[in-house]
Amino acid sequence: MEEGKLQQPRPRSEEASASRRPANLSVTLASDPSTIEDAQRLRYKVFAEELGAELHATDGLDVDEFDPHCDHLVVRDEETLRVVGTYRLLPPHRARRLGRLYSEAEFDLRRLDHLRPTMVELGRSCVHRDYRSGPALMLLWAGLARYMKANRHTHAIGCASTTLADGGRLAAFVRDEAQCHLAPLDYRAFPRLPFPHERIERPQQAELPPLIRGYFRAGALVCGEPAWDPEFGTADFLMLIALDNVNRRFARHFALLPEQPN
Repeated sequence: MEEGKLQQPRPRSEEASASRRPANLSVTLASDPSTIEDAQRLRYKVFAEELGAELHATDGLDVDEFDPHCDHLVVRDEETLRVVGTYRLLPPHRARRLGRLYSEAEFDLRRLDHLRPTMVELGRSCVHRDYRSGPALMLLWAGLARYMKANRHTHAIGCASTTLADGGRLAAFVRDEAQCHLAPLDYRAFPRLPFPHERIERPQQAELPPLIRGYFRAGALVCGEPAWDPEFGTADFLMLIALDNVNRRFARHFALLPEQPN
């Protein structure tokens, strides 16, 4: 990824700053251990404290064996210097060295083997609750787009999770909505522990979670049925993004379209 940060412009006045929070965010790759720890602390706060996931954590940090092999994309509030969003990225050459992907614990990925040389795995995406109504998620998308383009990654996969705290009703709704966004059969993955949605009552009214809604708007596909993750208490949907198939409006926004000759 090229050096430097993507930044949200500052508001033009103090009044605008007061009406928009956060006022000044940036996205970049973590370049030192303390920033990675800030990302891991945010992950613990969201996944363990807020969502009740049973993590193998120490000192309030969500840490696992994949972290040393990954790049860590972070959104920072430049006024408080707090990390308020993060995405964990496992590039293909490090996945090859590691010998597996995180999502392989949940899915049989053999039909995606031919994509591995240029496929990055996404994971541990989260945004602090105080920043979810602002541009933090869009900045994560922008940082991801720049990362993939700079490193010539053509595909990305990652699990998008839906909490089961409501008995699985929202997850069952998301599963039904995902039927309109299924990958072709040749790109399907198969959950090792399927989410048992069949007998779950669907909610009368529901909305897609922001991350999953963003995936669909970008043109991502779902690689089949969701997996049940008892450790996190979630249903996990394996998403596949092919840069060649990204929605053109989304691609134009994040400068993913090839440059046109003059």
